[in-house]
Amino acid sequence: MFSPKQIMVPTDFSEYSDKALKQAVDIAKQYNSRIYLLHVVGSVIQCTIDYCLDPKTTNLIEKESIAAAKKMIQEQILKFPDSKGLEIIADIRKGTPYEEILKAQQEQKADLIVIASHGQTGLIRHLMGSVAEKVIRHSKCSVLLVKN
Repeated sequence: MFSPKQIMVPTDFSEYSDKALKQAVDIAKQYNSRIYLLHVVGSVIQCTIDYCLDPKTTNLIEKESIAAAKKMIQEQILKFPDSKGLEIIADIRKGTPYEEILKAQQEQKADLIVIASHGQTGLIRHLMGSVAEKVIRHSKCSVLLVKN
């Protein structure tokens, strides 16, 4: 029987991610698992067609984004008082979300990823791609997709 010990939960702080974290908390309580809560801050695009930000401004934006994410990840954990007693490790990384999720899964030796699906369809999904879909496709461990 599968009993995960390391559960990774990627979060973008949406209501969908809250649902995924709730599922992970329930599973972790049942199997006495550790939760690794991960948020990935995307890289700031420095230049557009006709305008570029200076590196100082880019660095400032990234630092502010990381600081805001640290606050939000703690607030998200507090939404789940039933997680008391569970070991929850929060982490913020910078990069491409699905790539960082897959790297973190390997580093943390997670045996389950609980990830939310936003349910985008059509042109938006085609243009943006689906982080959850890429994680499912390339993950080396089991993935639980939490749908809205």
